[in-house]
Amino acid sequence: MSRNPTELEILHEDNHLIVVNKKPGDISQNDRTGDESLPDKIKKYIKRKYQKPGNVFLGVVHRLDRPTSGALIFAKTSKALSRLNKMLQSHRIKKTYWAVVEGIPEKTQDTLIHYLKKNPKNNKTTVFLRETPGAKKAELHYKVLKKGDRYALLEIDLKTGRHHQIRAQLAKAGHPVKGDLKYGAKRSLKNGGILLHARKLVFDHPVKPQKLEIIAPLPEGEWSIVKHMTAVGENLNSLKNSPSNKHSQ
Repeated sequence: MSRNPTELEILHEDNHLIVVNKKPGDISQNDRTGDESLPDKIKKYIKRKYQKPGNVFLGVVHRLDRPTSGALIFAKTSKALSRLNKMLQSHRIKKTYWAVVEGIPEKTQDTLIHYLKKNPKNNKTTVFLRETPGAKKAELHYKVLKKGDRYALLEIDLKTGRHHQIRAQLAKAGHPVKGDLKYGAKRSLKNGGILLHARKLVFDHPVKPQKLEIIAPLPEGEWSIVKHMTAVGENLNSLKNSPSNKHSQ
């Protein structure tokens, strides 16, 4: 992991791809706000570091909502982008998320299945308990890693990838993500973010015969709440992961 003058936190970089730890508030791609996007920042970094003339190629492989944080993959070559896109479509990029939610779930682990419909007018997802016209099936598995008096730390594995899926499903289950006013949280966070973090990525390198396991350290500040929680015994193994990134051949 390295930092640089652009304040990017780089978790992994080689000739084919770069993985960064997105901060809350960064945008995964250009949007109508006109704010500088994360790809723009990475392009500037690549151009300066490698003294590249002309335009820099950078492909967006996947996205994270603006108020969230965590590991994001970007492709530095068209070959890597094409292969990573295929891996994403065939669910060969395993993503694990951490979230601090309001309340303590009754079950220490569970699978949630709902049907989600996106409303583009307000950029919000509506959750249904049963199959509904226009709604897509959404499934995730969570386990409680730590708990406090009013909040719990969950580890989440997505089985599908829907718009605002984690935020919407957890809210429907009665446990909105801390800070997520859009989905029913009681109050916002000072930095405008929410406590949802893309913690780990596991995937095969798109070009080299290499398995990558990349862990994104938690942001500072609001996430310090988890230090004061009590670990849930049966799920302790998930907390033993090193905060540094790992690469295994």
